[in-house]
Amino acid sequence: MEPVLSAFVTLFVVVDPIGVAAVFAAFTHGTPADYARRMAFKGALLALIILIVFFFVGERLLALLGIGIDAFRAAGGALLFLLAVDMVFARQSGLRSTTSEEQHEAEHKVDISVFPLAFPLLAGPGALTTVILMSTSAPGLAVEAGMLAVVVAVMAIAFLALILAPQLMRVLGETGANVIGRVLGLILAALAVQYVFDGVRGGLGLG
Repeated sequence: MEPVLSAFVTLFVVVDPIGVAAVFAAFTHGTPADYARRMAFKGALLALIILIVFFFVGERLLALLGIGIDAFRAAGGALLFLLAVDMVFARQSGLRSTTSEEQHEAEHKVDISVFPLAFPLLAGPGALTTVILMSTSAPGLAVEAGMLAVVVAVMAIAFLALILAPQLMRVLGETGANVIGRVLGLILAALAVQYVFDGVRGGLGLG
């Protein structure tokens, strides 16, 4: 149960449904409600598919590249730590945000469900790294099923946040969203450091 709970917290923090909802609200401002709902559903569904695919093929891909699990766990932890630092300081992170050019392009697209919503906002490099780490720490069918349930649950929460984006932004505002992001970033930093420790310990044969 503990690995599943830890995986849920990590993926939830990395995806950051509240932060994504704030960006989504900006992209869909002034558009019909049914358009926003359609984009939210398609984006969340596509992100879910991407994450599940990486959950099942990620470890095999690492093996093909000759990358050990412990090395990837340490590198993934370092990557997530950088994301956590950006969250704590309320900075835009290249791991799950768009560049100014990409944002300009998205603002003029009719369908934003694939880009930038599904990727990189929901299923960006940080989330993909997380699900691969989840798959490598899922021995047995029960734990693997729990990890998959975590991915589905986080995407369901993200979808709900997207649907309620206008209301969330009215209640929280930019300051409230940043406060939540900072708290989640601190939690993610601790989890990321643990990933690094576990990777180094396993690589040195101390586990």
